[in-house]
Amino acid sequence: MFSDFANNGPMWSGDGPRESVTPVEFADPYLEPPSVHVSISMWDTGGDTNQRADLRAEKITRQGFSLVFRTWGDSRVARIRADWMSVGEVADDDAWDVD
Repeated sequence: MFSDFANNGPMWSGDGPRESVTPVEFADPYLEPPSVHVSISMWDTGGDTNQRADLRAEKITRQGFSLVFRTWGDSRVARIRADWMSVGEVADDDAWDVD
């Protein structure tokens, strides 16, 4: 999602509420907004403060979602990598629409 250590970015050098948003686009659209599961697959944090993290999928649509990472207080986050999985109904070229 980000690497703020290399450029002394706000997740590493700041304090208080901070947020990073990464747009995600599905390869093929779903028929309805899918269920989305997100998880942290790697994080590199400063060891001198508490580690506070909130990772969410927000604004989920048929076409994609926003992957949102938040931290707060004096937490210092150098890098975050996140994984996601979406589950839902997709169009089937072999399906017939019979009225």
